Amino acid sequence: MTGQRRVDADFLDLPRHELADAALSAAKAAGAGHADLRIHAITTESLRLRDGVLETAVTDREIGLAVRVIVDGTWGFASHAELAPATAAETARRAVQVARTLAPLNAERIELADEPVYADVFWVSDYRIDPFEVPAADKIAVLGDYSGRLLAADGVDHVSAYLYAVKEQTFYADTFGSSITQQRVRLMPVLEAVTVDAAAGSFETMRTLAPPTARGWEAVAGDGVWNWTDELAQIPTLLAEKAKAPSVTPGPTDLVIDPSNLWLTIHESIGHATEYDRAIGYEAAYAGTSFATPDKLGSMRYGSPVMNVTADRTVPHGLATVGYDDEGVQAQSWDLVRDGIFVGYQLDRVFAPRLGVARSNGCSYADSPHHVPIQRMANVSLQPAPEDISTEDLIARVDDGIYIVGDKSWSIDMQRYNFQFTGQRFYRIRNGRLQGQLRDVAYQATTTEFWGSMEAVGGPSTWVLGGAFNCGKAQPAQVAAVSHGCPSALFRKVNVLNTKTEAGR
Repeated sequence: MTGQRRVDADFLDLPRHELADAALSAAKAAGAGHADLRIHAITTESLRLRDGVLETAVTDREIGLAVRVIVDGTWGFASHAELAPATAAETARRAVQVARTLAPLNAERIELADEPVYADVFWVSDYRIDPFEVPAADKIAVLGDYSGRLLAADGVDHVSAYLYAVKEQTFYADTFGSSITQQRVRLMPVLEAVTVDAAAGSFETMRTLAPPTARGWEAVAGDGVWNWTDELAQIPTLLAEKAKAPSVTPGPTDLVIDPSNLWLTIHESIGHATEYDRAIGYEAAYAGTSFATPDKLGSMRYGSPVMNVTADRTVPHGLATVGYDDEGVQAQSWDLVRDGIFVGYQLDRVFAPRLGVARSNGCSYADSPHHVPIQRMANVSLQPAPEDISTEDLIARVDDGIYIVGDKSWSIDMQRYNFQFTGQRFYRIRNGRLQGQLRDVAYQATTTEFWGSMEAVGGPSTWVLGGAFNCGKAQPAQVAAVSHGCPSALFRKVNVLNTKTEAGR
């Protein structure tokens, strides 16, 4: 078990092994060649303040069990909200019946990659203060304090404060003999300031850059994890400068992109593109597929030689970090892009054999006890340079360009190839130095052009783990949280758009 925390007693008190014995025995008796049981409890809390006044305070809890089976090469799945051995057995029999019903439609026999057995193991994510042990009034008070600091500044007309916290607990058991209990916590704090120009009928916004993280309440209260004091003090001035900044001149432009923006470009153009189910057309309905098809594996130049990208389900505080995935596969780290060459995919136990790989790299996840586990994204990260190149060093290499900070809107095609991204803050670079802010900036490229234009990456001191709570996939839709680490990076001659002009304003 990792960290100082332990799995909560109320989850450990559930009849986990009795439910597993009932479900797996019933599945085998009904004809399943393989079966697994997942008990899944998820608690979410959403707090939202508008101008320091509480608007939303909602806590949701969901718990249930799910049984997957393979019958003569066909999947079956069923779930139930009641955690009783008799219900688990009946759910398993329903899953077998589902598999038999679907068998005539199955065009490809299901085979699972081998994985060692992990008997009665535990894993807990690395956090210090469980946010669900902190009274809601205390959390609201901290968000109110942060809102008040922004509202007290000249030029800030409105402030939104938002906190989303999640605790996820799972128990997995299968007919191979694995039994795994896990607990992880994550949260996403956001504050956004708005300034309004009533005469012009316009407004500008600026959000905090604190990333969502698999930490506890310590990431929100105080400055031990994130320096809230300094950022909240800086935002009013930065917002006022942005409101008065000149509009960007479009055209090919050198860019230095901060990790707070680049993580999202990694997510969309690398993370999704290297999901194997997308690459073979299996996942196509929900923003699939991918240009990075298997015939390009090992040969396609994804980017410049300084581009090294890993998928990692073990990185500390990663939103997709686990001990074991929802198929009982131990978490791993592996290469997706090495020296600019496309070398790897993200896989689960079904897709690994299809690619001809002996072992899954642990990318199975379901967001609910009532959803089937599917192949989901690991923490996909761009690696820093070995030498400690600073963001200032990268900026110093640019005669005329833009430094981009913070994420905002984005767009990318179904192949994960043509894209456009904006940001929170844009600074003009002249003769290697920052010279004030710009507005209305977006950058547009194809994936391989963009990463091919990356001339240099920052060193370890610039590397930051960003990410998102709301990565969507599949039908019925599922949502997963995932992190993306990256350093600052320098790109040459990327096409910059003026969003105001593009919108016809």
